[in-house]
Amino acid sequence: MSEPFIPKILVLATEKCAYPGADAVGKAHQEYPSNVYILRVPSPVLFPEDFYLGCYSKGIDGILIAACGSDCPYHGAYERLAARIDGLTSRMNAGGLGMERIRLTAICTVCIKAFLKEVALMGDALQQLGPVDRQLAARLRDESVERLQSTARLAQPAEALAGGAR
Repeated sequence: MSEPFIPKILVLATEKCAYPGADAVGKAHQEYPSNVYILRVPSPVLFPEDFYLGCYSKGIDGILIAACGSDCPYHGAYERLAARIDGLTSRMNAGGLGMERIRLTAICTVCIKAFLKEVALMGDALQQLGPVDRQLAARLRDESVERLQSTARLAQPAEALAGGAR
């Protein structure tokens, strides 16, 4: 007899907006499922694409990015985050991982119902999808790291490529 699938959900919650919203859930004596792991972050834009893919390869089935939205205190960060997640979902979909495993949403400091709704929607979607293919996620992560490294090499000055000789 196999155990029922209980997806692991990682929530990246911004410390200025979404984390206080998630904290308000507890203060209101409400609950979210025990398979939800909340990570308090300054801004999710700090995490590169391979971070998300690495989470999938290490046991996370879905990621909910709970950000400040247009109220973000870091100028342009939400727009850059949205662009990064758009690119990531395209790669995930093309690679067979399924873009439904990641969700970007805006949660305010008092958005208890919105937070609980987003967690429930993610849990329902993941129940439909089933467990993530960890090997596929690891391969996509490795490809992402290679792409990032090749981009970094191209951006180096000619002197660095020549071994630092002047």
